[in-house]
Amino acid sequence: MKKWLRVLLKTLAVILILIVAFIAIVYIVNVVGNKTDQKKIQAYGQLVPVDGKNMNVLIQGEGEETVVLLPGYGTASPVLDFKPLIDELSPYYKVVAIEPFGYGLSDLTDRDRTTENIVQEIHEALQNLNIDRYILMGHSITGLYGVDYVSKYRDEVTAFIGIDTSVPTQGGMDVEFPIGQYKLLKNSGFARLMLKFSPDPYEGLPYDEETRKQFKLIQLKNMFNPTILNEMEHISSNFKEGKHMKFPVDLPLLLLVGSDNPSEEWVPLHEEQAASVENGKMVVFDYSHYVHHTKSKEIAENFRQFMAGLK
Repeated sequence: MKKWLRVLLKTLAVILILIVAFIAIVYIVNVVGNKTDQKKIQAYGQLVPVDGKNMNVLIQGEGEETVVLLPGYGTASPVLDFKPLIDELSPYYKVVAIEPFGYGLSDLTDRDRTTENIVQEIHEALQNLNIDRYILMGHSITGLYGVDYVSKYRDEVTAFIGIDTSVPTQGGMDVEFPIGQYKLLKNSGFARLMLKFSPDPYEGLPYDEETRKQFKLIQLKNMFNPTILNEMEHISSNFKEGKHMKFPVDLPLLLLVGSDNPSEEWVPLHEEQAASVENGKMVVFDYSHYVHHTKSKEIAENFRQFMAGLK
């Protein structure tokens, strides 16, 4: 065998061994990290029995009226993500921040993440907390789940407040996600590696260092978990089934919309929603999708003014 060919084969063998070793190290670090991370996560809120499992809920404030907060899709820890907003609302309201299955400190579930199942589970959590009269407030995907929710439990919901919420008729929701690739990233440990070298999305925002650390630990725990991926798999069908749903005409509706959106139809869609009810209002913020990260004070002020106007 020619000398150059032997050198080439040895080089390729070394490269292959290094690649395999690197993959093995990433996997082992992830397995060990998952166990050690779990010990570092600080519990918050309370666990509520739902469908034989535990759903984590934080209750803050003692106001006469109750605000139920629901997260956007894939938010690792809804309670920590909503912290600035909860702090702004809780002096005036009883705030109930719910972490659906697969989110925050809640259990995973094998039930399909259809709109029907998600809505039913949230309602069961509220029933078990003896909460039967409340304002529903939520971010992003809550705009889709919320329309179904208020149609089923209209006698319980006194108003709906959307924080840059999804609209059932918005376009581009028929996309197919690479679920298998996300599973591989999660199980192999490369998702952890990617997150390690990604910038902290909460840096520079009104979250203290300890909160950011906790959020990252919970993000590592929940990123691409089976429940979250199942919800992702149902996004297209959930939007398709909810396409013709609208908010009840007599339901007060406040939509707090971020104008920094790549879709030109984003603001007009919310204008149409607000105009479809008797007491509808839209407020546009010059900000991106995560309005509540920096505009919590303004959100709380607009919300209180809106509710006072109804009275």
